[in-house]
Amino acid sequence: MLIRDLVDTDKAAANRLATHPLQSYEWGEFRRQVSNKVIRKGIFEKDKLVQSLQVTLHRVPQFNWQIGYFPKGNLPDEAQMKVLQQIGRENNLVLIKIEPDVSKPARLASESVAGGGWNTIDSFLRQHGCRPGRRLFTQYSFLLDITKSEEDLLAKMHPKTRYNLRLAEKKGVRVAVDDSPSSFAWFIKLLFEETIVRQGFFAHSPEYFKAMWPILNRAGIAHLLRAYKGDQTLAVFMVFVFNQKIYYPYGASTRESKAVMAPNLLMWELIRYGKKLGCTSFDMWGALGPKADQNDPWYGFHRFKAGYGGRLIEFMDTYDLVLKPAQYLLYKQLDRLRGAGLKLKANLRRWLK
Repeated sequence: MLIRDLVDTDKAAANRLATHPLQSYEWGEFRRQVSNKVIRKGIFEKDKLVQSLQVTLHRVPQFNWQIGYFPKGNLPDEAQMKVLQQIGRENNLVLIKIEPDVSKPARLASESVAGGGWNTIDSFLRQHGCRPGRRLFTQYSFLLDITKSEEDLLAKMHPKTRYNLRLAEKKGVRVAVDDSPSSFAWFIKLLFEETIVRQGFFAHSPEYFKAMWPILNRAGIAHLLRAYKGDQTLAVFMVFVFNQKIYYPYGASTRESKAVMAPNLLMWELIRYGKKLGCTSFDMWGALGPKADQNDPWYGFHRFKAGYGGRLIEFMDTYDLVLKPAQYLLYKQLDRLRGAGLKLKANLRRWLK
């Protein structure tokens, strides 16, 4: 087994092995554009790349510390832990946060450590210096099998969802795949001038999306679907397409879009677009849990996504690979305070809407 840094000539092989867009080579290029250091390591057997890992480095505010983030990789194994430990030593990291793209109990039998259950995986990670950590990525999502026929997919939807998308068609709403500069401009405008203000949630800055879009779009990963009526743009979704799976990470809409059910039709056309590209599944990029609280500010998004008949999945727990125990204890305290502050700020924003 050989471990070495990945270089541009390894991009195609690394992308074939990546389990998620956040592990794509292009995502790493984007993160570099927004000033993150990106570490890519490959595990080779007889000159063949068999595992790739991409870790982004982030500074802890007010401290001269760095932490690593390894999102949406494979289920941790001995080789992966060896690479992560190496990355930690080489970059003087306090911790590396690990969030695998593995759902419970999917893929457990074939990929679990020593063939055991989740308790075995937890024990394995703890033995390698990991501790349960605060989650950054969503714990749940809806996953929809889109290999089925359109008739079957429509039949599986909630009746109200099916009614709404048909109503949008009758009201003259149309949807187009539109990666043009004007479509991206509409996405930014609707996201930051309407959607965020209306919903009262936080989002990345316009500069973040302006750095992301050209890199992922050129690679064929990111695309825009625009819903319109006449010459009025009602909603724009940014979708990711990667390794036969389509994702819905970002959406923006006008207040008027709900009256004509434009987002409902847009979501259906997203599914049809994924089928056209040969995708086999649709990951809706986040949901509440099985006992969703109707008072949760994200409940509306959860209910909207649930209407399309996907299976609610829960991802594997988040773990922190602790590399500097003393500093990690202080980091945990700071992280709790930061989380409480962000929650308070979000609540105030909603109350003052």
